[in-house]
Amino acid sequence: MGFGFLNMTLIDVIDIFVVALLMFQIYRLTRGTNALRIVAGILIVYLLWIVVRALKMELLSMILGQVIGVGVIALIIVFQQEIRRFLLLLGTQYTNRRHSFMSRIFRPRGRGVNVVGQEWIETVVEASADMARTKTGALIVIARAVNLLPIIEKGEKIDALISGPLIKNIFFKNSPLHDGAIVIANGRIAAAKCVLPSTEREVPMEFGMRHRAALGASEATDALVIVVSEERGSISIARKGHISQNITPAHLRILLRKGLSV
Repeated sequence: MGFGFLNMTLIDVIDIFVVALLMFQIYRLTRGTNALRIVAGILIVYLLWIVVRALKMELLSMILGQVIGVGVIALIIVFQQEIRRFLLLLGTQYTNRRHSFMSRIFRPRGRGVNVVGQEWIETVVEASADMARTKTGALIVIARAVNLLPIIEKGEKIDALISGPLIKNIFFKNSPLHDGAIVIANGRIAAAKCVLPSTEREVPMEFGMRHRAALGASEATDALVIVVSEERGSISIARKGHISQNITPAHLRILLRKGLSV
């Protein structure tokens, strides 16, 4: 089936749509990083190669072809973090959709995914609000579908019930565990003093190490990461490489319940 004077078939339209979708996802993953400039440079080289081939400039076409061939391997090395994030995005979306579909089938009518989870969410919100009032810096990672065992293993394992006093004691300035992040997984505090990957993106100057680490963790995993600023006494939350700053405890509660599908 053609589309008027363009002589396009339905397959051509689908092809263009898929390519546009892939390009948009690449832009999302590389936005704000040096990788975006590298992608632009690669596209320029590729377009130049097409023009050179069309003009039948054999020598230059061969050189550019070799550069592009080697460039595929270089791309895998340079963009290994972005490729990991892209595959993580695809896998997480598939897992979440499958989980949502199965939940609708087997979950009793009127019940949430995790009713018990509402209690510890409230505990985390109240602890975050208290630490914001006292300007106690904190970094709280809440696991979702992606296993955070590599991060947990680098910290001090706790495996304790979630409680406000425990969270505040961990992040107390004189506590030996206050540096780094705590990880909450399966409704328990799995570990403290965990080291998170820092974002490689260009971020505002006012962002401290905690905000950079929160962004980095949310880029590398699907976790929700809460940040309490020691300087400003504000609460922020990072998810999917984006951070919401200066939010209220009420807003934090809403974002956690929505993010955890409670």
